Amino acid sequence: MTIEATPLPTTRPTPFDPPEDYRKLREDQPVSRLAMPDGSLGWLVTSYELVRAVMSGPQFSSKFSTITNPLRVIPQEMRQDAQPGMFIGQDPPDHGRYRKLLTGQFTVRRMRSLEPRIQQMVIDHLDAMEAAGDSADLVDKFALPIPSLVICELLGVPYEERDEFQHRTGRMLDTSRPFEEARAAGEAVREYVGDLVARKRTAPGDDMISGLFESDPTLSNDEVAEMGLLLLIAGHETTANMLGLGTFLLLQRPDQLAKLREDPSLINNAVEELLRYLSVVQYGTTRGVIEDVEIGGQQFRKGETVICSLAAANRDPARFDNPEILDITRSHSTHIAFGHGIHQCLGQQLSRIEMQIAFRELFDRFPNLRLAVEPEEVKLRTTSVVYGTATLPVAW
Repeated sequence: MTIEATPLPTTRPTPFDPPEDYRKLREDQPVSRLAMPDGSLGWLVTSYELVRAVMSGPQFSSKFSTITNPLRVIPQEMRQDAQPGMFIGQDPPDHGRYRKLLTGQFTVRRMRSLEPRIQQMVIDHLDAMEAAGDSADLVDKFALPIPSLVICELLGVPYEERDEFQHRTGRMLDTSRPFEEARAAGEAVREYVGDLVARKRTAPGDDMISGLFESDPTLSNDEVAEMGLLLLIAGHETTANMLGLGTFLLLQRPDQLAKLREDPSLINNAVEELLRYLSVVQYGTTRGVIEDVEIGGQQFRKGETVICSLAAANRDPARFDNPEILDITRSHSTHIAFGHGIHQCLGQQLSRIEMQIAFRELFDRFPNLRLAVEPEEVKLRTTSVVYGTATLPVAW
């Protein structure tokens, strides 16, 4: 059967729903041809079962050089593979080596020790918001700084340097900046993390960077710096945008927010449902085909690119009952908002802890929390890889 190629769907019908084309494709052509900006053809996978199959298949690579960008043309000279340590863009065995080292740093002890610190960070920011008046931009004053400070704790950034660290990372993660500005900001963060790593090597502490050197003294400073940068980008973006967009959604679903207020024990369920429903990695996960393979009745050829839509998979009625409905009482679901397979998000438990504490404390502190603007005035990160709210003016 010939499948007509279409560009990657990007137009959302509402701030909280993925493009309608995903639903139609999932029903009619769960494996569909994708028209790439450079004129080549790729594949778009939209069903839960098949997305998991691709993301766990050894025939698919995460190396950047094997992947064609589905949204814009990337010059060939810029399609370089990830540096050693940046294992999100690496395949086995290199990927496994670095991931195992970092997994060893996400111990139960460390996660538990972070919980009271995270709670105090959240309370401190809510105190500051309340002291400043009766309104604030929740993104600027709450959603962005909390994950950044948690990363500071993990990496062992000295207290006196945290303001500067947050300033640099904020510039790097600001998607509204021109490409050259963003690249320069990224280099500034890379330079800072490199310097931090060098200091930790000679004066270790109780942090992840020091722990990595202790686990494997043969690691180079550059390798550890790349691992630190990966933690920063992956750990900050998803959590920050979930806090902003999740609050926006709950304020627009007062029945669900009322259930959470009435029964705070629903917070874990609520976080899982928000993760499933919003799926903020909005363009999905990209893989390069490195070995011919058949998926969903279609023959994937070596050299082609596959986009796995996490948003479409997390709304698949074959896996979730009434998937278009937000239901914070939904039993624990096997959503794939954090990915699937060997590249599943390493810091997902920490992200969950941050969200559980932040949402609980926010709605407890401000029982009358509401939008300070009309819903259509909320600025969204529509062109960002990680979707969310650019601003969220609220009042209480």
